[in-house]
Amino acid sequence: MEEVAAAAIVDARGTVTGWTEGARRLTGYAAEEVVGRAAQGLLAEDVSPPVLTALTGTVVLRHRDGGSFPLRVSAYPVLGVDGEAQGFVVTTTPEAAESLVVALAYQQAPVAMSVYDTQLRFLRANDRAAELLEAEADTLAGQRFADLLSEDDEPGWHFHRSLRQVTETGRPVHYENHTRPLPQHHENAWTIDMWPVLDATGEVTAVAVAAVDETEQYSARRRLMLLNEAAVVIGTTLDVPRTAEELLEVVVPRFADFASVDLLGWVLGQDERPTERGDPVVRRIAHRSVTEGTPEAAVRLGDEDIYLPHSPPARALRECRAVLRRAGEADFDRWVQERNARDVGDPAARNGAHSLMAVPLMARDTILGVAVFVRIRNPDPYAADDTVFAEELVSRAAVCIDNARRFARERSTALALQHSLLPRALPGPVGLEVAHRYVPSGSTAGFGGDWFDVIQLSGSRVALVVGDVVGHGIGSTATMGRLRTAVRTLADVDLAPDELLTHLDDLVSHLASEGAGDEVAELGATCLYAIYDPVSRRLDLAAAGHPAPAVLQPDGSAHLVTMSAGPPLGVGGLPFECLRLELPEGSLIALYTNGLIRGHRRDLDCGTNALCHALEVPKDSLDALCDGVLKAVLPDEPGDDVALLMARTRALGADRVATWDVPTDPAYVATARQNAIDRLAEWGLEETAFVTELVVSELVTNAIRYGGSPIRLRLIRDRSLICEVFDGSSTSPHLRRAHAFDEGGRGLLLVAQLTQRWGSRQTDQGKTIWAEQPLPG
Repeated sequence: MEEVAAAAIVDARGTVTGWTEGARRLTGYAAEEVVGRAAQGLLAEDVSPPVLTALTGTVVLRHRDGGSFPLRVSAYPVLGVDGEAQGFVVTTTPEAAESLVVALAYQQAPVAMSVYDTQLRFLRANDRAAELLEAEADTLAGQRFADLLSEDDEPGWHFHRSLRQVTETGRPVHYENHTRPLPQHHENAWTIDMWPVLDATGEVTAVAVAAVDETEQYSARRRLMLLNEAAVVIGTTLDVPRTAEELLEVVVPRFADFASVDLLGWVLGQDERPTERGDPVVRRIAHRSVTEGTPEAAVRLGDEDIYLPHSPPARALRECRAVLRRAGEADFDRWVQERNARDVGDPAARNGAHSLMAVPLMARDTILGVAVFVRIRNPDPYAADDTVFAEELVSRAAVCIDNARRFARERSTALALQHSLLPRALPGPVGLEVAHRYVPSGSTAGFGGDWFDVIQLSGSRVALVVGDVVGHGIGSTATMGRLRTAVRTLADVDLAPDELLTHLDDLVSHLASEGAGDEVAELGATCLYAIYDPVSRRLDLAAAGHPAPAVLQPDGSAHLVTMSAGPPLGVGGLPFECLRLELPEGSLIALYTNGLIRGHRRDLDCGTNALCHALEVPKDSLDALCDGVLKAVLPDEPGDDVALLMARTRALGADRVATWDVPTDPAYVATARQNAIDRLAEWGLEETAFVTELVVSELVTNAIRYGGSPIRLRLIRDRSLICEVFDGSSTSPHLRRAHAFDEGGRGLLLVAQLTQRWGSRQTDQGKTIWAEQPLPG
């Protein structure tokens, strides 16, 4: 007898009286579920009794899970004593059972599987394929696949063309479809394999298809790609609105049809922490839509908005988590109605909105605002896994926004500090016409320590200063302020440029040794100090690691001054060299920091050549020339701060200066007084004669008594009347309080009280004592 895989006993009335374990495994029914029941109930179709009387035959059984399958069985009669059949033993062979298991596996596979003949008619489709086609598996046999397609079903026709390609070429086809390979309500992703079924002669007799649904994996990959793209795209600048726009560029249209970013009011201000109470007040800084013009927006960019407590964004801010809402839910419908009631945007553009997600922007345990994503055209509503993705995406953007906010706050602080340290209005000395520009850095490094200054010195001379503390941030700005103050203090002592830089170098070294000048100690500082004398038309200058100035001659040619740059400040122990130039009247001096001539894609020579060419372009005014130089030389986004100081020289003519040599004989003091009085009369300044006579007497007498030859007296008519006395002694005078019975000691005190200011300065041959008094109004 052949081997039996399963067996059942059916009596003459058709009732099951015996059921083996193999039958249970084959049909899914346990013995207690079957014994005593009519065998007809196990069949998927009506079967007449003669079938059971046959030795072998095929029946269609109904599996316990509801499916049906054909099975080849053998029926053996059980004979009674009278020789009549009292029942039947129904068996199936292992081969038949194995074939049945294979058929069940095919029918129940989660993969959509189907077989087509060479005319592209269905031979068989499993349950998953029938489900996708919205049909019953039994009804598909014999139908042409093309008959199930509509004219505009491009994925379906692509599937049909691929089937025909397999039948015609006999070669398998593999492709991926990220739309719909078969009619679907929503977008799916599929991996489709088609291969030919060959007979013994190698001819194509059918085409088999397996379609694997990879929608979940595809969605996960797409989200991962968006997150990776966000890591690259978001935060490319330290600008808060731009960072929000970068977030929306990532999500629209791939994740949302409309999206917006609203920040709490304090984020865009100067406060470090929120101060609002009650309903959150936000400001719209970015929105984006798949529709041009963003008609869905109910708030204009830059406008404030108040989130009502019931709204999804308010809940997201309050609960610090993503909030999902769909059309038909009270919160969603009230939100849309409230938006439609406004006079901003187009309510019609919001028709079809069916799903909304509000995600709080949270960074460093601080709520900054909320991002809102809305789906209108996309038919898929937001699901729970979308919230995980959105929270991860928005959290990355929130950190970038917080970084931008912190940078903006520090930048604003540094800018305010720098503006307070830089000169707001430069003096307009007679000897020079000046103009200046300061351009903050366009990089994310922050403000640097560039500075400039114009200092009025004695004798109508003018000091021009440009410096740079290398580095960025508030520390560099504060150090710049210290150095600028130090330069002004040293300039009041009337030191020569090289001597002033030597003292400034000592100061920087001292700051570094105390740890108070970390920016200087680590990165260094540079400075250029120049003094212009309009009487002699002489320019004395020295540099500490700073670029040389450019000079534009009256004939229109420009060149760089050839000079020794010297070591940067803070190096210590190295000398500075003073260069002396005589400039024709009308010459132009351009002092600058290296941010003007240095760029990412050019060397210093290219920058200085561009500067000289820009200076040679004629302009109507010095301010216009400054603008022209910046436009021609400066990069669009300078990587460093830029300070530019321009000065056009003027000369004090002989009609404004009077000089006399004075012998070392006290008898000549009266002659000196008379010479001065006569010159004041020529200038029409008789009102100043009394004070000037006293000043000349005192200064000339002191020079004869305590100084030495040569002695010269000089009067300068500038914006004030300046009296100077040169002598060969290097000993500087000082004020002292004379006692009641002292014969001298009161002259300098009178000079100090009668004049606007007075002082002394060292010269190459000795010293000069000077005093200024205002001209009559």
